[in-house]
Amino acid sequence: MTTVQKIQEIEDEMARTQKNKATSYHLGLLKAKLAKLRRELIAGPSAGGGGGGVGFDVARTGIASVGFVGFPSVGKSTLMSKLTGTHSEVAAYEFTTLTTVPGTVKVHGAPIQILDLPGIVEGANDGRGRGRQVIAVLDVLKPLGDKALIEGELEGFGIRLNKKAPAIVVRKKERGGVNITHTVPLTKMDQDEIRAVLGEYKMNNCDIAIRQVDATIDDLVDVIEGNRVYIPAIYVLNKIDAISIEELDLLYKIPNSVPISSKEWLNVDELVDVMWDKLDLVRVYTKPRGNAPDYTAPVVLRKGRSSVEDFCHSIHKEIAKNMKYAVVWGSSAKHSRGQKVGLEHILEDEDVVTIVKK
Repeated sequence: MTTVQKIQEIEDEMARTQKNKATSYHLGLLKAKLAKLRRELIAGPSAGGGGGGVGFDVARTGIASVGFVGFPSVGKSTLMSKLTGTHSEVAAYEFTTLTTVPGTVKVHGAPIQILDLPGIVEGANDGRGRGRQVIAVLDVLKPLGDKALIEGELEGFGIRLNKKAPAIVVRKKERGGVNITHTVPLTKMDQDEIRAVLGEYKMNNCDIAIRQVDATIDDLVDVIEGNRVYIPAIYVLNKIDAISIEELDLLYKIPNSVPISSKEWLNVDELVDVMWDKLDLVRVYTKPRGNAPDYTAPVVLRKGRSSVEDFCHSIHKEIAKNMKYAVVWGSSAKHSRGQKVGLEHILEDEDVVTIVKK
């Protein structure tokens, strides 16, 4: 029996099994087995000497990367070509794009890499089509043919859209058995399910701490697997030029969505602004002593890594070593005339910085 057949067999059994206290252990066992089989399917055969197969490796450019993922012929290539000026094969039939096409767009002065990925195939996470390469992305921006199906495909590869890593801690130990603690009520899983999952992974000695409200057994499996990727996503609903105003109003009710028309170039400005917000970037402008700030080429940092020290390292690693202090103007400064700060000061978007050397 192939891995795909084993996966289908487990999914069928899960669908047939009604969840209750008597079946919770069995369902937990099935979910753990399913996760292990999916990992095996994605990893592929491990025979030596053959390498990892064909992939869509693209050189990293820009300050962040955004991938267009969707079903064939939803308008990804048209949007990519117009947005970046990079040619991506366009036609009104399926599978026009057969490899990853990279391009760059400047957003608020920051270069953002855009990747037009081949059209996704339903069932790709079960080994069909070119799906294993299609979804190998970091930041996901996906035009939406069918939201639920695409989410299901990406979920099958361990990609979680618009979700945070579960607040569950799993610590292995040498002895002492299994100890389960939780600071919130377990509303969507019970201890039998947890022990079934741990048994399938042969984790007979470990501490489990659950701090997440409504945590599920799938969340626990994700933590144990340890290879899940949590990515912000925008659902780009293309071809709004073909629908009515009333239908457009309904589209805006979909969370994290931006309706556009890549063909008629409608509402693309909103898409670019939402994309910038999702990337959580911080622009910082340099100001040489005695001169005006340079607003043409910002230093772009990520929120959470936007200290003065991060700013210095992004320019040259020696700057922080030689810095006496920095002067900051902007929303992170206490005074409009500028604030003298050290390396640990956290910068905010559109701050201006002068570095004073020792």
